This record gives sequence, structure tokens and C-alpha cells, in this order.
Amino acid sequence: MKSLDAKAEELDAKSPFTHVRERFRRPDGTVYMGGHSLGALSSNVPAALEKAVLQEWGQGVVRSWIDWMPVLSALGERVGSLLGAAPGCTAVGDSTSVQLFNALTAAARLRPDRPVLLTDPGHFPTDRYLADSVARLLGLRVHRVAVPDAAEFLRAHGDEVGVAAYPAVDYRTGELWDLPKLTAMAHGAGALTVWDVSHAVGAMPLDLARHDVDFAVGCTYKYLSGGPGAPAFVYAAPRHQEFLDQPLTGWLGHAEPFSGEEAYRPAPGIERTRIGTPPMLSALALNAALDVYDDVELFEVRSESLSLTSFLIDCADELLAGRGFEVVTPRQENQRGSHVALRHPDAYPLVRALIERGVIGDMREPDLVRFGCNALYVTHEDVYRCVVTLRDVVDAGEHRDPRFRLRKAFG
Repeated sequence: MKSLDAKAEELDAKSPFTHVRERFRRPDGTVYMGGHSLGALSSNVPAALEKAVLQEWGQGVVRSWIDWMPVLSALGERVGSLLGAAPGCTAVGDSTSVQLFNALTAAARLRPDRPVLLTDPGHFPTDRYLADSVARLLGLRVHRVAVPDAAEFLRAHGDEVGVAAYPAVDYRTGELWDLPKLTAMAHGAGALTVWDVSHAVGAMPLDLARHDVDFAVGCTYKYLSGGPGAPAFVYAAPRHQEFLDQPLTGWLGHAEPFSGEEAYRPAPGIERTRIGTPPMLSALALNAALDVYDDVELFEVRSESLSLTSFLIDCADELLAGRGFEVVTPRQENQRGSHVALRHPDAYPLVRALIERGVIGDMREPDLVRFGCNALYVTHEDVYRCVVTLRDVVDAGEHRDPRFRLRKAFG
């Protein structure tokens, strides 16, 4: 039986992404396993930002908007290709929260006689808060039903459900939900779906058009490496676009943004989902970061991601046995996203101690340690070093140092 380090070497030798890893800058002397929160810096981004700041903004000033505006539409198509979307179905701009608020409200308005917004009790906080906000705005009732129980709820109360809003991947545990199945169940009850694909886009094929998804939103700073606060995206199926009634109707979503018309008149197609002036520096950074996908196949990304996460689970089983850890991410490949979560009562100080040793992951309350396996730049050797270091931290009791228990705003 091969040792884990030998197995890591063997698996990395078979990786189709050896040449791709050179396109990212990761912190020197570290094992970076935090790409499920903030993707590593693409090597294309610094030059793109320097050009945008010094030439386009510095020299072109306001004239550069002539060149910048087409980038927004191009970004929508580039992200859309990673979603399995048809052309003209994806727009990039504003934050995930803003995109989600608009999508939830627009979807609910398409089902005006249905008073229930169905969502996941374990959804990301923003998604939960905004579901409540939309419900207050429209006079709806929010029912929080876990994905495994959604079929039963829809059978019993489906005629009341207007919108089912769920994550593609559980942000805590890394569990991958069955997007096609839940979408079909919602449609069978006459409801629409709004998917948050933040933890899935760029890590796996999604095929939103093939699976008949109504709406989807997501961020671009995780697996897409768009950078901190990079603009988010919204997907809307073609059949819904001309009927969208959004609560936030900014000037850029107007049919003629520069006309100065007194009344709002929505632009045709997906362009009506635009709201305010876009964060162009972030948009240009994202545009450069997406270059990495130009010669990458998502099915290969998914295959490598599964290899990495499976190997991480194997390492945890062997190296962390008897040390108080529990693998909470599903072991079945078809039920797993691209990060692995381990439960431990000292999750927070463990993550802090790991960072001091040069291994960067993160945690989620109350007791989950999370490690992201972005197939484009994480290696099996990285995974092995990560788990070995975690074992060594526990064995040495380093996480018991009081300074690692002091909470910080981030991390």
C-alpha cells in the first residue's frame, strides 16, 4: 500500500492542470486552501489593473467609458459559458446581495398568487436575511425547509409556493445538492427556482439551461478568482426576461441609459437586470482572471476537484484518527462540492494556529474547519501537507495558546 505522500506525488503527476498552476500567484511559503472564500490572484490581473488605472483612467479619463461598457456584456457571456447558459442570459455587476434581492423579488412577482417563499434553513446568512426582507416587502411567508425535506413539503404545500431558493453547495459542509432534481420538483408544483451558485461556479459544470433553471446568482471572487468584492452575476432564463419586475431599477438597466427619461423603461433582455454604475476596476480584474478558463474544460476541473477532496478525506481518516475530528463533507462524490469540512470543538484556534504555520484555510461557526480544493492551483501535495500540519498542530497542542482564541473580525 502506497504511503500518502507517495500517492500525492503519483496523483499530481497525472494532473491536467500542471501548466495552469503557473497562472496564479499564491503567498510564498504557504499552502493555500482558502480559495472557496477568496480565490488566489491570477497572474493576468496586476497588469490589467495597472493598464486600467494608469492608461485608461489616468490618460483616457472619462473617454474610457467607451471601451469599458462593452466589457460588461462580454463578462456576462464569459461567466454564462461557465454556467451552461445560453447567450444573453447572464449579466455581471453589483454585489451578490443586490443581485439576490432583485432575483428573489422578481421571481416572487412572477407568482403573485403564491404566498410562500421556500428556502434552506442552512443557507448562507445573506440569503436568509434577504429572504426575510423580500417576504416583508411582498407580504409573503418564509418556510425554511432543508433540501432532503423539500419534496415532501412541495407535495403537501406546493400550490402555495411561488419561489424555491436554495444553494447549489452548502457553504458550511460542502454538500452538493441535486439542482436538477429540486428544480424539476419546484416546477412540478408550479414554483420558480432561484439558485445561489457561489460555491459551485467555476468548480464544476452547472448546465443551467439544460436543467431549466429560472434564476441563479453568484459571486465571482471564489473559484473564479475575481478578487475581493468582485462584481456578482445574475442568470435569468429567456422565458422570464421580458416580464421581470425588479425592485431596484437603476439607470443602467434603462432602455436608453443616457436619455434622461423621467420614467423607467426597462432595457430588452438580460440588460434590464443592470442597476447602477459598475465597479469597473473590479470588472476589469475579473475579466483578466477569467482568461484562465479559456483553455480549461469544466469536466476536467470537476474530476480533479473530486480527486483532491477524496484525497483530503483519505488523509484525514488516516492522519487525524483519534484526535477529535469528524469529516462532515459527504464521502459520495456526487454529493460533494469542492471544499471539505472537518468538525472539531477547537475549530477556530486550530485555523489560527495553522495560518501561523503557513497553511491557510478557514472555519465556520460553531466547529467547522474548511479547506478549499480549487483544482486549478491546489495540488495533492498541498492537501497532504495541509493535513500533516493539522495533525502536528494538534499533537503539539499549539492551538491551546490563548492568543489563537482571541477572535478577529475576519478569519
